[in-house]
Amino acid sequence: MTIPKSILERLKQNEITARRFHEIEISILTILNFQDFIEKLLFEISSKFAVPYTWLSIIEESSISKYLQNFQNSKLLSTSTAFLSKEQFSIISQNRLKPLLSNKNLNGFSALIPKASDYEIGSIAIAPITLDGEIVGSFNQADKDAHRFEPGIDTSLLEQLALKVSLCLSNVTAHEQLKFLAFHDPLTGLLNRGVMERVLEREFQRSKRYHIDLAILFLDLDDFKSINDTFGHDNGDRALCHTADCLNSLKRDSDIVARFAGDEFVVILPSTNKNQAENFVARVKQKLASEPLSANDTTFYVKLSHGLSSVFEKGMESASILLKAADKRLYQAKQNK
Repeated sequence: MTIPKSILERLKQNEITARRFHEIEISILTILNFQDFIEKLLFEISSKFAVPYTWLSIIEESSISKYLQNFQNSKLLSTSTAFLSKEQFSIISQNRLKPLLSNKNLNGFSALIPKASDYEIGSIAIAPITLDGEIVGSFNQADKDAHRFEPGIDTSLLEQLALKVSLCLSNVTAHEQLKFLAFHDPLTGLLNRGVMERVLEREFQRSKRYHIDLAILFLDLDDFKSINDTFGHDNGDRALCHTADCLNSLKRDSDIVARFAGDEFVVILPSTNKNQAENFVARVKQKLASEPLSANDTTFYVKLSHGLSSVFEKGMESASILLKAADKRLYQAKQNK
């Protein structure tokens, strides 16, 4: 029996595609950080399959979003990664687990496309990617050619590719989580005490060498035990995260916010004198006073006490002394209340 030439050609093409998929998987399987993973993945797929535009869309509420957000200043990620809400993704993907193809009404996919990109899209393929069973976004391909990804074509190869991307992404995420926890507080996402102390030492030496202002804020929550006792430990955790978010939202890029221990936080303020530091903490307290948390059909407010020290005060001969001075003044502020 003679096999038709068309079938032989298809089998040959499938074999070539399978080999390319294998090569891509091998090239990204050993990568253990997001930035290199994304760069290698997109390059390999673009080059091996001659796809003009490839990028990732990540759901903001997903478990990997916070890790990728750390690289938002990366030129690569700004042009190859888009962040959108779970609701936006659900509307666009129509809650499909299988790839979605389209070459019409492409403006409806704008939320999926990186803002810094300049893609000229005639057709698009959206393949959802998962992590531990959770849809975290999609791997996307597009072409100027309206027929490249037109609806109706076989998407089985796209499904295979999305599965391989998901498996490799799981490997990268596990490693990034371990790395993140080595430097960050797992509850608030702030830098942990060990990292803060190393940063403080660096900033202290820089301040002394170049005669630049440096201020340290030591803060903790008022009546934190009462919050836990009255509203439960889950709401106590919410209060800590709310405080962390508030501090992060008001700090400058050069400022460092860390969770010291329990309900204590430290803010390192380079090039900042005592008056400027007092203004900062006043804004923080004002923001917390305007944003109550709801719990058990009622609301409660997070309130802070603080201690402040500056590098040019008398006796500030080391980073540890500077930190202890701020801690002592925090204790005095608590006693005065």
